[in-house]
Amino acid sequence: MVRAEVLYSGCVQGVGFRFTARSTAGRYAVTGFVRNLSNGKVELVAEGERAAVDAFLSELASLMEGNIDSAQVNWAPPTGEFKAFNIRF
Repeated sequence: MVRAEVLYSGCVQGVGFRFTARSTAGRYAVTGFVRNLSNGKVELVAEGERAAVDAFLSELASLMEGNIDSAQVNWAPPTGEFKAFNIRF
């Protein structure tokens, strides 16, 4: 099990990024959240088996590639605090 903490920058707000992330997460065994930040970036935290998290992040990057300028990923041990993958407002 792993935890990926990702900061996305680019044109990532106001383009359906959070809803795309939540929808995509539903196809993988991942938990966590996605939310807009006041600095224009999007924060995403995903926990699960490494293969599932990698596949989720890869598909999300493919779906939103025209909007993402950069993605900073920090890998950490999972906390187990999440029961599902949700949008935080």
